[in-house]
Amino acid sequence: MKQVLSELRRTSRICRMVLATCLGSFILVTFYFQIMRRNPLMVDESFRKGSRNALQELYNPSQLDLSTAAVLHQSRRDQVLDACSVYSASSRKRRVLTPGDLKHLVVDDDHELIYCYVPKVACTNWKRVMMVLTGRGKYSDPMEIPSNEAHVPSNLKTLNQYTIAEINHRLKNYFKFFFVREPFERLVSAYRNKFTLKYNSSFHKRFGTRIIKRYRKNAMQEAMLNGDDVKFKEFVEYLIDPATQRDGPLNEHWQTVYQLCHPCHIHYDMVGKYETLEEDANYVLRLVGVGDSLRFPSYAKSTRTTDTMTAQFFSNISSQQQVQLYNLYKMDFLMFNYSLPGYLRLDQ
Repeated sequence: MKQVLSELRRTSRICRMVLATCLGSFILVTFYFQIMRRNPLMVDESFRKGSRNALQELYNPSQLDLSTAAVLHQSRRDQVLDACSVYSASSRKRRVLTPGDLKHLVVDDDHELIYCYVPKVACTNWKRVMMVLTGRGKYSDPMEIPSNEAHVPSNLKTLNQYTIAEINHRLKNYFKFFFVREPFERLVSAYRNKFTLKYNSSFHKRFGTRIIKRYRKNAMQEAMLNGDDVKFKEFVEYLIDPATQRDGPLNEHWQTVYQLCHPCHIHYDMVGKYETLEEDANYVLRLVGVGDSLRFPSYAKSTRTTDTMTAQFFSNISSQQQVQLYNLYKMDFLMFNYSLPGYLRLDQ
């Protein structure tokens, strides 16, 4: 009898505990919805904190169309890895990166993004987009940001501005990406922009005068003074000259992606391509979770440097110089799966 009474008391206590728990849960749910009625924005914040991040969406997609894209980007990562493995096997030393090597890596702490910008690969528009993402409401439309404003260093934070521990944390946990372009198209685009447009006088003075003095026979005094009529052939001679390499790193506008973003040292999650710019860029924005509210700006196709245009510029370059130039950009061709251009005469 005592045992039965003891069981009844214990059952009664359990029932009271369950009833109290249910009542408490009901009160909390009611209180929550009362708050939400007053402040509906809390729903967005709640979902944002609990939502999947860009890395999760990339490596374990929740939607079928994202799964298809994920396969493509896995193949691009594999291509980089394979090229780096071959290079590492043939290289006697592996350079350790310093914070100074990370100045091209733009950081967005709010969305846990790292973007390595490559000049002449839509980097102005990408910087505009990063300013929108990091602006916390200051900007809404990337194209409202003047192009010169996008290149002001203080408007974006780069990875070299963090401590070593903070750098390592971000490299390990953030979504890292960059965009590439056919190497010689990018090179001709840089030449056209920096040496054929009159407003780029700073490049004319800094590089043009030096190039003309070194590589133009019987150069006119005015040309050596202004540096504003550099020929593409002279520009190529400058690039392949060992003396240029001894002067220090190449300018970022014609430096290799391999040297700017260090993809053999940093594991990037995505490699976008200029040839599929709009598609790849908006894929990044979808992964980040802002695809519905932010679109990557369109670009003027009429002014871009094309393969046909690039072939015309290379027609006056000797086969020996073409070989030397290809060797300079060889890693970019190999890592990003760009075929040898048909207009090159490497076997002559």
